[in-house]
Amino acid sequence: MNANYLFELYESGYRDFAGIHLSGVDLRQRILIDINLQHASLVQANLSRAFLTKANLANTNLYRVNASFAKLSEVNLQRAQLKKADLRGTFMVKSDLSDTQLSGANLSGANLRGASLRGANLCGANLCGANLRGADLRHANLAWANLSGVRLSGAALGRTFLDDVNLEGAYLNGLNLTGMNLSGLNLQEAKLNGAQLDYANLTAANLSFATLREASLNQVNLTGANMTGSILWRAKMLGVNLDRADLSWANLAGAKLDACSIEGTEFTDAILPRGSQADLLNKACGDTRWSHRSTRETLSASQFVE
Repeated sequence: MNANYLFELYESGYRDFAGIHLSGVDLRQRILIDINLQHASLVQANLSRAFLTKANLANTNLYRVNASFAKLSEVNLQRAQLKKADLRGTFMVKSDLSDTQLSGANLSGANLRGASLRGANLCGANLCGANLRGADLRHANLAWANLSGVRLSGAALGRTFLDDVNLEGAYLNGLNLTGMNLSGLNLQEAKLNGAQLDYANLTAANLSFATLREASLNQVNLTGANMTGSILWRAKMLGVNLDRADLSWANLAGAKLDACSIEGTEFTDAILPRGSQADLLNKACGDTRWSHRSTRETLSASQFVE
């Protein structure tokens, strides 16, 4: 079937085009609302700025498709092949992308608010600045993905693979990350206000200048983490491991630091709760790898406040 015949049939009211082969077809700016293209082949098709609201694209081959700035809200994309697709700025609010292949896809600036990406493969995908508020990312593979500046508030992340992802400047406010392995991740300038991070592994993570106001970090492993300039105002940090972490210029006013471990921790110019002063000075031991001074000495260069 050629594109012109498809357009004629669509205009006449026909909607079922399941299984057709239209590789490389030009559908730019076309209005194809509620169309059924499941099991179709649209390899390297151009869907830029097309309107496919409520379309059925389940199991469709969209390898290397250009759907930049297309309207794909409430679309069924279950198990679709979107590997290396161009989805920049695409509007996919409340769409179903569960078990979809999106490895290497460019989703920068895409709007996926409330979308289901459960079990999707986003390995190496570019999600820079994407809106994923309220999205379902359970069991999704985000390994090596670029999530810088992404908005993830309210998203579901149970058993999500986050190996080596870039979360610099990401909006993670209120997110439940309990027990997750976030070791070595780049969370520089990330927003984690009110986030649940209890029992998480943040070993050697970069949390410099991140904001974690009233976040829960009980029993978190922050060994060797870079927390320079981070804001941990009124954070819950009971039993946290801060060994060899860098907290210089960090603000921990009002934080609860009971039973924490601080061997070789850097506190130079940090703001710390006065209620923890005696306990911290009593536990201080070892030299820091950051300023090569003793932890006790860096505590004396910090500020304790009520």
